Amino acid sequence: MNGASELRREIRERVAQFHKASVRERPAFRAGESTVPYAGRVYDENEVVNLVEAALDFWLTLGPYGDRFERALASYVGMHDAVLVNSGSSANLLAVAALTSHLLPRPIRPGDEIITTACGFPTTLNPILQCGCVPVFVDVDLDTLNPRPEWVADAVSDRTRAVMLPHALGNPFDADAVIKICRDHGLYLIEDNCDALGSEYRGRRTGALGDISTLSFYPAHQITTGEGGAVLVREPRLARIVRSFRDWGRDCWCPSGCDNTCGKRFDWELGTLPRGYDHKFIYSHIGYNLKPLDLQAAIGLAQMQKLDAFVAARRANYDAFARAVEPFADLVACQKPTPGASPCWFMFFMLVREDAPFTRDDLVAHLESRRIQTRMYFGGNLLRHPAYQDIPHRCVGDLRNTDAVMRRGLAIGVYPGLTGAMREHVEGELRSFLSATSRRNVR
Repeated sequence: MNGASELRREIRERVAQFHKASVRERPAFRAGESTVPYAGRVYDENEVVNLVEAALDFWLTLGPYGDRFERALASYVGMHDAVLVNSGSSANLLAVAALTSHLLPRPIRPGDEIITTACGFPTTLNPILQCGCVPVFVDVDLDTLNPRPEWVADAVSDRTRAVMLPHALGNPFDADAVIKICRDHGLYLIEDNCDALGSEYRGRRTGALGDISTLSFYPAHQITTGEGGAVLVREPRLARIVRSFRDWGRDCWCPSGCDNTCGKRFDWELGTLPRGYDHKFIYSHIGYNLKPLDLQAAIGLAQMQKLDAFVAARRANYDAFARAVEPFADLVACQKPTPGASPCWFMFFMLVREDAPFTRDDLVAHLESRRIQTRMYFGGNLLRHPAYQDIPHRCVGDLRNTDAVMRRGLAIGVYPGLTGAMREHVEGELRSFLSATSRRNVR
């Protein structure tokens, strides 16, 4: 009989063979009949083999793959540490919650203000409210979809404690200017980097620009673990705080399966507990359980090997669509990179001109009829949604550009799974629709 190591080798080989066979059996793309997805998972046999390897070990909670994935993420982005969580939404929650810790010299308190944008995804906003803070909304620039630094500066008050901004659809905000504002006023900078892994700003990777940053590994993002995310931190104390909030709020920092890392497990005296109470069951924060599985980390580690290729593909797809619509700049405007930025684009965003002879809905209907998936820019103006009608907040300006994005904006996919045939189909349909409407307008 074969030993365990020989069986494991055979399993790996057979899993890889299965994946390659299943790929060969997929139907060919047919323009107008097959769907062009806005996003999707892109993987090969390496992710599947890693997943099965982790399953064979049956280490379900975070373990060896988690350690390696965290190190790989921190090294790639350029931060001190990465803390894996179960979603990008949880990452944003932990990023804000960590800054409320009593272990920090200047913790954020309930009632403090955090400057952000109403243009985007709700989980940039939700943690501000969940931690009892007051969001202060600034408008976005219609070219970049990011707030202008002067608008951020105008929003600062004596109650402001932090700025939390997303890199809009992978396009970095003007970090140098925003960082200066934060330094001048003693504010924390939280980067919502969930849509921007691989983006660069003046030679630095996004996610390494602020005090704390976040990532999402949902299938639409630059790499995927199915569900999953990460918090990236600049210094060790903050990493310990994030892990505490992630792991039930416990004071102990031992990883799963380890005991007595501190060397004094039964010799602590904290709170009003009796001296020597087991450190594994002492809680320093009101926390959560937001850990992912080692199975997910195994997938993520294989995805990291493809990240550079994914970034290049997203940029190439974006550039192809930008060239397709460039002759029709009087009808639609596409999102432009922030000066000094090299985005890893999340999607290709278009804004239908206010005086165009068609609406956003007309263009969406045409693309969808040709099996090309479209998306809005997430929630558009979040303040227009039922969930946020009665929240405490402050607005600086009238958010007219945010409303324009909500009413006239749409996006299509640039993810690495787009084939040459898919891309040609999208380019052709964009040109066809815009050419036809342009000719009708001339007549």
